[in-house]
Amino acid sequence: MGTTATFQDKKVISILGCGWYGQALAKTLINDGIQVKGSTTSPQKMELLLADGIEPYLIDLSVDHEPYDAEFFNCDVLLIAIPPKARSGQGANFTNKIKAIINAINQHGLKKIVFISSTGVYADLNMEVDENTPPQPNTEAGKILFAAESLFTEEETFKTTIIRFAGLIGPGRDPGRFFAGKKDIPNGDAPVNLIHLNDCIGLTRAIIDKNAFGYLFNGCSPNHPAKSIFYTSAALNSGFEKPEFIHELKEWKIVKSVHVEPILNYQFNTGIQ
Repeated sequence: MGTTATFQDKKVISILGCGWYGQALAKTLINDGIQVKGSTTSPQKMELLLADGIEPYLIDLSVDHEPYDAEFFNCDVLLIAIPPKARSGQGANFTNKIKAIINAINQHGLKKIVFISSTGVYADLNMEVDENTPPQPNTEAGKILFAAESLFTEEETFKTTIIRFAGLIGPGRDPGRFFAGKKDIPNGDAPVNLIHLNDCIGLTRAIIDKNAFGYLFNGCSPNHPAKSIFYTSAALNSGFEKPEFIHELKEWKIVKSVHVEPILNYQFNTGIQ
């Protein structure tokens, strides 16, 4: 697994994509005394990042030959947290963006990378899946992300750890809102696969702290209540109208991790009830 390191050994961490998760992670690392550089494609967000103590960089690698500040890539660890945006029709550009990132990594000699992927690379094939399960993505986003994963794992000049996050919940992503007041919601008995922001951050910090690069981790709570039970409870707890589900079990999966605890000595703390 390599030599054990501590956060204090990491002088600079660059986060490519300071969205919901990336910005929250950056704030936590900064509170631990870590220097964090963060990128955004929005000029309007530069001041918001700066206000959180993040060194802001405007970087858009989706445009060919777009100049960027090379200082962003002067870091000990590069974390990549950019969505494929398949639903908005931008998925076709994602692969080229990843190739541009890899070129920049090699150009600047980086050795430690974290790439944020999704458990969406596993199709709902009515089975349990873990890191040893070969993905069979059947959605555009899943296929795009799995292809991106392959681009990183094929590289031999640096080590990439891939985190496949399940459905994201936490501050600003209240699951009680997801189905509030809706009727006849299908597949109500299907198990949920979710992870809280606290565990997204905790898992990432454990990877950096343990110097665990070159691995694959599923980031998903070990609890998998039925969709109808979880989202009904979440809606009522947040004061929203009760959703109504169809009690049926169609396509489903249960995402497990066999690597997180033995390699990282990390246990998911924020339970999904």
